[in-house]
This record gives sequence, C-alpha cells and structure tokens, in this order.
Amino acid sequence: YRYHEWSALPHTMWAAPIYETPTSKGSAAAAAKSSPAVDTLYVSESTDDYQWKKVAVVAEMVGVSLNSVQLEDDEFASLMPEARSCVLVTASGMLTQTNTILRYLATLRPDVGLLGATEFDEAKVDQWAEFCWFELECLVGALTMPQQKGEPPFDPAQVKAVAAEDTAKSLAALNVHLGTTTFLAGQRPSLADVCVVCTLQALMAKLVGDSLLGPYPALARWFQTCLHTPSFKAVIGPVKLSGVAKPVAVVVPGAAKAAAGKAGAAASGGASKPSIPPPPPLFERKRTRIVELLREGASAIGKTVTVKGWARTVRKQKDLSFITLTDGSGAGDLQVVVDKIIPGWEDTKPGACGGTGSSWDLEGTVVASKGGNQAVELQATKCTLLGKVMDNTKYPMAKKGHTAEHLRKHAHLRPRARVYAAVQRVRNAMAYATHKFFYDRGFLYVHTPLITGADCEGAGEMFSVTTLLPQDPKEDIPRTKDGKIDYEKDFFSKPASLTVSGQLNVETHACALSDCYTFGPTFRAENSHTARHLAEFWMIEPEIAFAGLQEDMDLAEDYLKFCVHYALTECADDLALLEAAPDLDPELRPRLHNLIERPFTRKTYTECIEILESEIAAGNVTFEQSVEWGMDMESEHERYLAEKIFNGPLICTNYPKGIKAFYMKLNEDGKTVGAMDILVPRIGEIIGGSVREDRYETLIERAQEVGVQPEDLDWYLDLRKYGTVPHAGFGLGFERLIMLVTGVKNIRDVIPFPRVPGNCDF
Repeated sequence: YRYHEWSALPHTMWAAPIYETPTSKGSAAAAAKSSPAVDTLYVSESTDDYQWKKVAVVAEMVGVSLNSVQLEDDEFASLMPEARSCVLVTASGMLTQTNTILRYLATLRPDVGLLGATEFDEAKVDQWAEFCWFELECLVGALTMPQQKGEPPFDPAQVKAVAAEDTAKSLAALNVHLGTTTFLAGQRPSLADVCVVCTLQALMAKLVGDSLLGPYPALARWFQTCLHTPSFKAVIGPVKLSGVAKPVAVVVPGAAKAAAGKAGAAASGGASKPSIPPPPPLFERKRTRIVELLREGASAIGKTVTVKGWARTVRKQKDLSFITLTDGSGAGDLQVVVDKIIPGWEDTKPGACGGTGSSWDLEGTVVASKGGNQAVELQATKCTLLGKVMDNTKYPMAKKGHTAEHLRKHAHLRPRARVYAAVQRVRNAMAYATHKFFYDRGFLYVHTPLITGADCEGAGEMFSVTTLLPQDPKEDIPRTKDGKIDYEKDFFSKPASLTVSGQLNVETHACALSDCYTFGPTFRAENSHTARHLAEFWMIEPEIAFAGLQEDMDLAEDYLKFCVHYALTECADDLALLEAAPDLDPELRPRLHNLIERPFTRKTYTECIEILESEIAAGNVTFEQSVEWGMDMESEHERYLAEKIFNGPLICTNYPKGIKAFYMKLNEDGKTVGAMDILVPRIGEIIGGSVREDRYETLIERAQEVGVQPEDLDWYLDLRKYGTVPHAGFGLGFERLIMLVTGVKNIRDVIPFPRVPGNCDF
C-alpha cells in the first residue's frame, strides 16, 4: 500500500471532468451514513475500461458509493507519478494499484467473502488473480500496445495471432476448472471472478468478439452466471454470447494421444460435447427479491423497485404507516414507509388489512434507513393490498412467540415463522449441494422405486401397499384356502410395500454404470416417538463401483464436509438467525467449522466398546443401556463418543454381523462385517454404510440367516452371478443432515409435513 497525504493533492484535480459510474447513485448523506469512508476513484484517460470496471464491480458488492474522475494522461502522470491506471483516494491517503484498491475494498466487508470464505478459498483467490494478471491482462496489454518510436516495428496481425493462441490455452484451463465448480474459488463470486470476467470482456472486444467463449461451455456458463448477478449487471450489463468460434489449434503435451482418443470415440459412435448457445430466457420476475435488495445495501439507494410479500407487522405513526415485509427469500425483512398521500394508504389501517400476515404489492424508491437494523428501506410511491387477514384474532401466526408444537399443528402456515423459514432455505441449499457434490464427481442420479416387493433391511417394519381392503366393510378380504390373504388378487399380484431404502435398486445400476446415487423419500413403520425418527423421510444413498471400505469412508466424509461448508458459505444469514434463536444452538457455526477443519476420527466398533467400558469403569458416565460387545449402540453411546471422547465426528467401523444388514460384506474373522457409521455430536448416527457382499454363496447364507428368502431376491443375486464387482455405499438421512447444520433438535421441525405415529395431517 502506498499512502500519500490528502492535503498534498493539488486543488486543480477537482477541475477534472467527472463522469458517474453506476455505483455513484446514492445521496452524499446516505453514503456518509451507510458506506465506508471512500471518496474518489481517479482514472487515467488511456486506461482500459476493464481496470476501472473491476473496481466499480467490487464497490457495488461491498456497498460503497464511489465517484469516478477521469484525468488526461499528462495530468494523471504529473499529479500521481507512482500510479499506473487507477488511484483511489480515501480520507487516510491514496492507493495507487488496481489490485491493491480491490483488496482494500474487499476488506471493508469481510462478510461478502470476496477474499474467500476459508483460508483454502483465499489461497485459490490469490492463485486465480495471479493467473488473470500473467495469462490474460498481459494479453490485453499486448493487443493494446502502440508502435513506439525508436523500437523495431512489429506486425499487429502477428501479435493478434499469437495472443489468440495464448488466449485459447488460458480459456481451456479455465474451462477445465469451471467444469467442476460454480465460481473460481468457493461458492460465491470473489475478487478472482471479478478480475477474470472484466478482463475476458476486454479480450472479447479485442479478439473475435462474443464468440470467443463458444468452444468452452463451462467457462461460458460461469461468465453468464457472473454477469447475471446484480453487481456485475449494474456495471457491465448483460452480455449475450452468440455464435460458436472454432477453437484455436494449440500444440500441448499429449495432444496426439487426445486426438487419437477422439478419433476412436468417433469411430465407436461417440462424439465430443457440442457447443450450442443456450436459448434466451423468457421468465423474468416483475419484482425485486428482498434478499437481493438487502444484499445490495447502500448501492441500491435511489433505485425504483417493486417488492411483494407478506407483512410481519403493520403499524401506524401519525400520517405514516410502516410495513415490515418479507417474501421468504432471505433472513432479513424490508421496512416500507407509506405516506398518507400515497394511493392505497387507507388499506394499511389494521381494520382494512388485518395487520400481520396480510400480503402486499409495493412500489417505491430505495432510501437510506433511519433505523439501525438495516442499511436501506423503501419509501413507497404505490401501495396495493393483495390479500387481507380476514380475522386477525384467529390468525394462527399472529405476532408473538409460538411453541414448536403449535407450529406443527399449523404446518400449512409455519413457513411464515422466521426460524422454520430459515430451516427450509437451508434444506433447499443442502438438496442443491447434494446433487452438485455427486454430479461434479461423475455420479449418475438414479430414480429408484417407492413401491417394492423387497425388504432391504430385513426388519419387516414396512408399510403395506394394497388394494384388497374393501370399500364396503361387510365385504371380506380375499383369502386362500388355508386362510391367508390372497395377494394374487392384489394390484401387484404379490405383497408390496413402501420402500425403506433405494439401495438394492441403485446397486443394479452401479454394477453397470459405475458410480450412482439415489435421493428420495423412504418409509419405515417403526412405532417410534423420539425426536430423531420419522415414518417418512428422505435418504441420500450413493453406490461406488470397484471400491472398498476406505473409499466409502472417504466419500462419506467428503460429502458431509462439502454440505457443511456449503451451508456456512451460502446460508450465512440463516445460520446467524438460527444461532440466535432461543432453544437452538448458540455455538452452531463454531461447531460446524470444527467439523470441516479437521479429519474425522476413525475407530473400530471393538475399540469404541472398549472405550465406553473403560469410561464406565472409571465412573465417568452411567448409561441407561448396558454396554457389551455385540450390542447395537444406542444414541446415548454414540453421542457420548462423539461429544465427550472425540469432540467431533467419529467413523466407527467393522460392526458385529448380527446387528447389521445381510448385504454387508462378511470380514475374514467371520464375526464382523465391513460396515461403517458416522457419529456426530448432538445427533449420533448420521451416516451408515458398508462394503456390499459380492460373493454369491456368502450372500445367500447371510440372507437366510436373517430370514430373507433367496427366491425373493433372485434379481439381486444375479448381480453376483454375472460379472460381480466389489462395491460399497452409504445412506444418509437427509433430515438428520438438516438437524446437523441448523441446530434444530427435533426432526419433525426440519421437514415440511412430518409423518409420525398417530399423525398424517395435510
């Protein structure tokens, strides 16, 4: 950082021509109140647009109101000899390098994560920012460089050809990286994304135009994703990628082998991925989402927007009404001020709208908030009541504290409760993270059936599916001669049930298509009333071909950490809300950070039992259920190990065969199976997995031991008869994952409509 005293700047600078960037729309008073102390960006006249655009985009992201002043080159050089293209003057001094300015602005709002959400992401931001400078910006400079007097002449066409070749190499590298990630570093745009997007736009202008990214679909997808975010939109605007350019021929190591591989693929009916421009989108919201408006903060001041949603409160104060509005898009609410002179103001009276719960269409101007809870509010110019609360004395979600049981009773309205809404947004993020995790790693998503004739667990706790129950109670159920129910007369001509797991079905595809996963609802008719059990819940069940227990444990740990990291980076506001909620986990985020920042402990079942027995013998703990080898550990044992002994996740392996499913591979000792469970604090078991028994005869023996008849699973046994392979997998109860990342204690509060014994409402 190079600092100069503000007083040393000549007053002639203020006479320079001034133009406004999109970030300078807010009033001076609003900027002084809501924005950091940043005054003016000075730009040399010959500076490429992409340099100041980088600064403008980052200023938008951190909510800084930034004035821009353009100086002629001679004046810029005489006043600021140590600067190159951009200078940012603050109350403390002057920053004279674009990258320095970008990092300074990023530090003003650490919560935005422009420097990376984790230390690893921060390192990646540095890596890609350097890549941008050495691989892309240098090319822009080469294409811009004029002929200098006294220097040997050069052919601009040759320079352009070499630059195009080097650009192709760089774009190919970016395309490979972005094929497995949404942004360059982490789960949201960072400084690296800003630098590369703005520089790429400059390259597009100097080379082949908007078709430059045509051969690179992952890169084009990322580029368009960035440009559709509000901050990029405000500065750069939408850029349509039209046409497809042929990739520049580049000689790289291994190119001959790659070409031969493509030729072989073509000969065998394969083809390279086509590069086809996506169709133009038609859907466009006719409103601004509140979460996006609040995220813009002070940079949104002066904008005219339309917001729609439900009132958390409606209150009157003399000639003004104040509506606290939510649209469910984020944890924050927007205060809307409605003046008496505004059309529709009469509807804000409690008798007209019903107050809390009423729905509104509000248009107005974003202004600086006079309160301290948020940076901006909306000064309404138009107020339309969409739906009133007909009788607010009977409205179940009136503004007051509600018990969890009350919210479950009114499950159709509980999405309007702050905590539950936050949980559902996190649930949505975890579903997306799940699909992204497996898709990025080459897993195939398989839809397994909900109705099955097989009992995956061999436990018999299944819901029957039948059409034999007569509508007329006087009619009898069809029976065989020996008095048994005649299932041949049933819909499927055999007993059928709702599935308890999709694992057996997904194995069929893993044994032909390699790595697969299923993600869907499962059902268990277990008469359990605990806070950890549901009759209907969702399961994620991956299956890894050609793998053993080590790969299974590694994938499970990777997946759990990926989801937790995604929650920490993408659901920060909701996690903060949940952390502050009464009766939840005030140490939620530190606990989640602890989970992702160190390896999971790995111990065998036998070692865990020995640890528990030694703790009991030492008088450190007393359990309701006694501890002995061969027992199925209860939640109290699992949580004690995770919370008290290891203070973090534990992977417990090699369980006794008598407490595990028949399909788990028998170990050489004949007593244990190649199984693993992941135990986490506050919950206990969250993942259960195993190596699958791939030996035909052994699998038949194990099935018979637990009462499963081989003829009922002939299709499953065929996988072992015809080209058997070692494979492994695991299952994770999705609701338990949501409990883990939200701190919610009861599983009934993380699923929209819980199904439990005695309750099947809605």
